[in-house]
Amino acid sequence: MQKIAPFLWFDDKAEEAANFYVSIFKNSKIDGITRYGESGAEASGRAKGTVMTVEFQLDGQELVALNGGPHFKFTEAISLVVNCETQKELDEFWEKLSAGGEKSRCGWLKDKYGLSWQVVPTVLGELFQSGDAEKSERVMKAMLQMDKLDIKTLKEAAEGSSQRAASS
Repeated sequence: MQKIAPFLWFDDKAEEAANFYVSIFKNSKIDGITRYGESGAEASGRAKGTVMTVEFQLDGQELVALNGGPHFKFTEAISLVVNCETQKELDEFWEKLSAGGEKSRCGWLKDKYGLSWQVVPTVLGELFQSGDAEKSERVMKAMLQMDKLDIKTLKEAAEGSSQRAASS
């Protein structure tokens, strides 16, 4: 068991959400389901025997989902980041995670359960951390124009080739 694991509060869709996420990521599985007993059911207002928590792994990352009721909702203040090596991988995660949800700007989306995700290319950090302020600025400017991130366009911005093409 890892020392720190995200704990996700759902109204009543923890098992459905965990199954959805496990279906998207390789090397993923449901590790266990805990059901409400009499005391927990009484305290939570949930029916005895219904799913309380689902322990699951997404590509080796342990998470827990809770059916805790409607008291709390997800916000963009917390998001899960999916680091992608290729545009194909990025495109697949973008489409699968946003299905039934809401696509946003700069690689952000909300899935159909309201959980925020950032689907980003691994090269993005390298482009920003190059030590070249002008390069970083060009990459940021390009990224701010995008919903789903495009690796080729980000690299072109870093090289300045999109700038040259725009001024021609």
